Amino acid sequence: MTRVRAAALTITAALTLAAQPTLTPTATAALLPPPAVPGPTPAAAAPSVPAPTPATGRRAALTAQTSHAKAGTDPHPPAGIAEVIDEVLADPALAGSQAGVVVADARTGATLVDRAGARRLLPASNVKLFTSAAALAILGPGRRFVTEVKASGVRRGSSLTGDLHLRGEGDPALSPADLDGLARDVAATGLQVITGNLVADDTSFDSQRLGPDWAWDDETSPGAAPVSALTLAPDEEYLAGTVTVKAVAAPVDNRPARLTVDPPSRQLTVINRTTTVGSAPGIEVTRRHGTDEITVTGRVLRGAAPVTRAVTVREPTVLVADVFRTALRRHGVRVKGLIVAGKATPAEASVLARHRGRPLRELMRPLLKRSNNAMAEQLVKAVGRTAAGAGTWPAGTNAIASYLARLGVDTSTMRLADGSGLSRHNLVPPAAIARFLLAVRSEPWFRLWYDALPLAGHPDPLVGGTLRLRMRDTPAAGNVRAKTGTLTGASALSGYVTSADNRPLVFSVVINNQLSPSVTPLLDRIAVALARRPQGPESAGGAL
Repeated sequence: MTRVRAAALTITAALTLAAQPTLTPTATAALLPPPAVPGPTPAAAAPSVPAPTPATGRRAALTAQTSHAKAGTDPHPPAGIAEVIDEVLADPALAGSQAGVVVADARTGATLVDRAGARRLLPASNVKLFTSAAALAILGPGRRFVTEVKASGVRRGSSLTGDLHLRGEGDPALSPADLDGLARDVAATGLQVITGNLVADDTSFDSQRLGPDWAWDDETSPGAAPVSALTLAPDEEYLAGTVTVKAVAAPVDNRPARLTVDPPSRQLTVINRTTTVGSAPGIEVTRRHGTDEITVTGRVLRGAAPVTRAVTVREPTVLVADVFRTALRRHGVRVKGLIVAGKATPAEASVLARHRGRPLRELMRPLLKRSNNAMAEQLVKAVGRTAAGAGTWPAGTNAIASYLARLGVDTSTMRLADGSGLSRHNLVPPAAIARFLLAVRSEPWFRLWYDALPLAGHPDPLVGGTLRLRMRDTPAAGNVRAKTGTLTGASALSGYVTSADNRPLVFSVVINNQLSPSVTPLLDRIAVALARRPQGPESAGGAL
């Protein structure tokens, strides 16, 4: 297999200087006072957080290496928060790692704690904070992606001598049911036969399917789905560019499970290497590189519920066209020609049917709560298309950077390569994330965006999201709203929390190059400490 690589976009200082004046603490404070961050949802009484372990010599060394008292920052934040953060950063699980932590007062912008906040780190899915906000700002909360069917050629009665065109704008939530509705509408025009081809027009985006520096061994994972202006989300998980494989156990042991694929497509070949067992189940679904050959291996438990797995397809445009062609046939419309992908629709083509997708505001929850990579990548190309006329990663990330600069974020300190954070070319300082979290509060759509962030400890996946199982039965539960980020050797948590004395805070914690399999408890310990402890009087520190 070949690892997919592309040059990451370097966001230059010139971009920032052109779009952003230098902000003094006074100017920043004038920019900030947005609506107050909502307070926490009432939560059950929480058990006390275990006391920090005693400081070690490593803590002293770490303290000397980090920016405890950078210019304009209070070196002595109240109520022991700095001590808790230092204890976390001195944990043996982080030995040899790199970390950055910033905590700021959301009302004033004053920095309360800064531990290497200017250090550029791999932010993982914290990039989605930028992508989602830029999409709302540039596309608008009410933006709906349109998928339409057009006809070119000559129509005589129920026959079209010419081609049928299916044109997409990159709807990340387009479903098989939506395609069926389009086919039904085409049939309602009386059209029954197309002598030419079914042309799948995905030219709103470029043809680069995989992002910069995405790992080759992630290629079949739903988190690294190929990106196209014509793509399909098989269910309400909105994993665009994938199909769902379902395995149903045979009635007796040692027989293969029955496999189905949704949506079904002649594009796919499925190899069944499963067996039905009475214990120790587990299956794996993979796709051979460069093909649509899907292999399902493993053991399916007899008498248990069906097992489902999502897997990417090689060419999402062709999958959409094939599913649409099947839907047309189901509604009595026959295409005699072939499926042709990647060809633009003629300007003179006439519209037969049109589907308007869900408004962007409704996509924020699945994007942020579930940390949906495919949706983020669809949006970054849509942003590029709208802002610069090019549905590409460079155009999209440039547009996001320009938006961040308008908010007052120093984009000369960062590099963005994609929209989801999957690329290891992304580099962002925690201070930039915290500055963004402060400034975005002034946006008119802030409330809907804020509500879309995962809420710690809430069991509903569409409320708690990636934080639903974290910080339960602590003061952070029902309080912390934050975006998680996880890659091998990279963990992040950035968002909002209200302290015990009702003081709204923003925070960003990013850890890189750790060998420990999980540092989640350490990230959570910082968030819980921020929620548990009164923050004391206003800091004398400067603003971010």
